[in-house]
Amino acid sequence: MAEIIAAAGNLSKEYQNTKALSNINFGLRRGDIYGLVGKNGAGKTTLLRILTGQAFLTAGSISLFGESSKEGLSKGRKRIGAIIEEPGFYSYMTARENLEYYRIQRGIPGKRCVQEALEEVGLVDTGNKKFQNFSLGMKQRLGLALALMNKPEILLLDEPINGLDPFGIVEIRNLLLKLNKEKKITILISSHILTELTNLVTCYGFIDRGELIKQLSEEELLKECGKYLEVKVDKAERMAALLETKLGCHAYKVTSDYSLHIFEYLNQPELISQMAVENGIGLRSIAPKEMNLEDYFMQLVGGKDDEAIYEK
Repeated sequence: MAEIIAAAGNLSKEYQNTKALSNINFGLRRGDIYGLVGKNGAGKTTLLRILTGQAFLTAGSISLFGESSKEGLSKGRKRIGAIIEEPGFYSYMTARENLEYYRIQRGIPGKRCVQEALEEVGLVDTGNKKFQNFSLGMKQRLGLALALMNKPEILLLDEPINGLDPFGIVEIRNLLLKLNKEKKITILISSHILTELTNLVTCYGFIDRGELIKQLSEEELLKECGKYLEVKVDKAERMAALLETKLGCHAYKVTSDYSLHIFEYLNQPELISQMAVENGIGLRSIAPKEMNLEDYFMQLVGGKDDEAIYEK
């Protein structure tokens, strides 16, 4: 079992009697890329700010590397790199000058860390180019370089691919995968661009209105979001009983009074329909379906409201 290196227990946060987070429980395992999934305003940034010490919790607890005391958390945060909201880089400075400024400000010893961080993110050859002339992808990579200067064991990244074009998204994704696999850096990444997370993360936490409503490994999500037969009948519970007794099928969900999702017999829908007819169940429709991450999230949170839930 992988070590839990960051955790929250019944964590809550209130701002002026408004709950931003409510009874959050989660654990970040060493080596994971954890995707914190939620629409804007769901509480993702607040959780990251609490983990980095930029905000205080109202109730509950957090721990970093097994320590939950004030002193232990302070030491643990020195082992974390983070991009939360946009770093305040100086537009008239180069990439190297900006990192050197923050190295001195943060008391990070030795200039070598600036060179190494620039090499990690592919910005070592930007020379005298000023930050104001950087592309959005280059700016995001410089933010990553800043987060890497203290050689962190954990990276906390708040919407690092937001606003990037497809090429920029691929660049950042490949960089994060490299950092995770080669540098063994554990990553917690928040995003509402759900399609991209499926190419990156190893486990998921779904957050909505300040509540962590579901946590799944990559394997568990694939099972939840895999292909299935959507079967609509007039007696769903009766159909479920027949699936078990007649076909020995246990991989199914009853989603409503009239609908089931069946994850077996995908290539034999005729067996399902024949069984329904022979047992006096009215078959309304049967069709192959496949749920993606957006569909799954929509199902969890109960559909759209006045905010965008995801972007494609």
